[in-house]
Amino acid sequence: MYTKKTFNGMLMISLCFVLVAALLGGCQGENGNQASSFKAGKYTGQAEGKDGVVKVEVTMEQADQIKDIDVISQSETEGQGDEAIEQIKARILEGQTLTVDTISGASLSSQAMIAAVEDAVKQAGGNLEALKSGTVKKPGEGKTEKLTTDVVVIGAGASGVSAAVTAADKGAKVIIIEKTGVIGGASNLSWAGKFYNSSAAVENGLKVNVEQEIADWIVNNHWRVDAAAIRQYVTKSGETFDWLKDKGYNTTFLNFGGEQLHMLPAYETREELLRKMLSESVEQHGGQVITETTAKELISGAGGEVSGVIAEKSDGTILEISAKSVVMATGGYAGNKEMVKESFGFEGVNGGLGQNVGEGLKMAWAAGAKVPDNFGGQMLHQTLARATSSLKKEYSSFEASYPLMLSYLPNFMNVGPSGARFRDETATLTSVAAANTSAFNGPYHMVIVSKSQLDALTSQGMKGVKAPQLPGMPPEFYAEFKDEFTLDTPWAKAEQVFESMVKNGDGFKGETIEELAKNAGMDVDVFKETYNSYMDATVTGVDTEFGKPKEYLQPMGTEGHYYAIIAEINNLGSVGGLVVNTKFQVLNDQRVPVKGLYAVGLESEGVMYNDTYVGNGVGLGYSFTSGRLGGESAAARALGK
Repeated sequence: MYTKKTFNGMLMISLCFVLVAALLGGCQGENGNQASSFKAGKYTGQAEGKDGVVKVEVTMEQADQIKDIDVISQSETEGQGDEAIEQIKARILEGQTLTVDTISGASLSSQAMIAAVEDAVKQAGGNLEALKSGTVKKPGEGKTEKLTTDVVVIGAGASGVSAAVTAADKGAKVIIIEKTGVIGGASNLSWAGKFYNSSAAVENGLKVNVEQEIADWIVNNHWRVDAAAIRQYVTKSGETFDWLKDKGYNTTFLNFGGEQLHMLPAYETREELLRKMLSESVEQHGGQVITETTAKELISGAGGEVSGVIAEKSDGTILEISAKSVVMATGGYAGNKEMVKESFGFEGVNGGLGQNVGEGLKMAWAAGAKVPDNFGGQMLHQTLARATSSLKKEYSSFEASYPLMLSYLPNFMNVGPSGARFRDETATLTSVAAANTSAFNGPYHMVIVSKSQLDALTSQGMKGVKAPQLPGMPPEFYAEFKDEFTLDTPWAKAEQVFESMVKNGDGFKGETIEELAKNAGMDVDVFKETYNSYMDATVTGVDTEFGKPKEYLQPMGTEGHYYAIIAEINNLGSVGGLVVNTKFQVLNDQRVPVKGLYAVGLESEGVMYNDTYVGNGVGLGYSFTSGRLGGESAAARALGK
């Protein structure tokens, strides 16, 4: 007779035999993979993306099959990051694998999508090893497709689209290829362009003295520029305004403190408008628009002339495109941090497109193009607070932007990593001056805020610290809180926000000056001397070190605590990399055109600047203008005109 205890013991022994047997032989999948503790059902996963959390619901079925993926929420860049998420979703479902290629230009969004799905699979007890072990063979691998055209344009940003459209309108058959799935490139993220003496500017009573503008431009760049290129842009860019208008891409004139700026169409409409331009010109004239296709190598003839490009489609198919003219419009290399650091010494933030990593330049150099003497210039244009992104997860956009706004005001002491001041802080009132003075000083700078200043901000807003004007941030920085963006809006929760900044590792705090210096990694003696000197200046009204005006030398109080905001510089893009003439022909080491090769946009813009971009709206205005004019030249050669 079995007792209850005996029965339970035998039951446990039986279960052990069953488990051992399963482990030794029975629990093998079709491919010999050991089964996981998988449970079918719906699971929610999430991961941090470029602009926020990507959250998904994954439906898992038997045999570790991913039946469906529903994107519950995401805040990735419209037209780029969000499209990448959808493409990654399709690739995972089609291949039943987590080993998929990320999308060019949206790698962070792509990686977040993969990680979010992985998170859900983990919760289901899915076999991650199996889902990651396989690689999906691309359907086009091993295939080669040969195409012939008059003009091939590499890159479909503002300059590339303009070049393709103009060339097609001149009668050329055009193929334009783009490595991402998005048309428009950086123009989809930009604010405004400069078209000198456009019809809209003249109608609004603002006309630039062309000869004076050209002369000042040349002097300001220490004469190390191509004066003909500058003259062409200043005298021809106004025509681009009307050309874009005729094409349905309407920009709006803005008198920006005496500067002629032209605001681009609404962000959400831009890609559609550019696609329409390509459809009505390139495609209607027998050409093609091919996206998700990356150029790999220029085709050169025996005489050194460029006669086409080899590219790879996302499905693995190799394209060999023969053409009479090749236009480079690949957007530079600002997304390649190693290349930027080596050529310019900059270690800040890439605020441009991640896909712009310089392969277009390298292809052109390999085909005989000259590396410019001033190679390395960047478009440093905005100041950023490292804290903003993390703070937006806890606070409203206005509150999360407190540290950012202070980095744009001249009333606060700025120091470099060592703790020494490095500028008259009124440089913060001009975006290019602010960016370049900081970048010259190091990878970041710090804005020092005292308790008394924070108290004044809490009670009276920026008026409490005698801010001379609203922070000069780009409109997109404050679009979400424009109603609160006033000098007299009190800064509620200011202390709490700054405490969170420190907790998140995006700033520092000290009860004393010495403690702040130590916590921020500054040299204590250097910062202490800097602080004392600055305090003397606030008392006497005379800044003997940098000459900062008296009205901005605001007292900081005599008691702690103190905060240090980490401020970084935003690089909107590299400037230059190829030397061109006014026909936008790429030149070789002897400054003679490489036959068949043209360049437009940022990669050709180095002829306009010494070593650093100092324009406002020029980058975008030049992209459209150089594309329009360069496309004409490329078509003329292709058609024998």
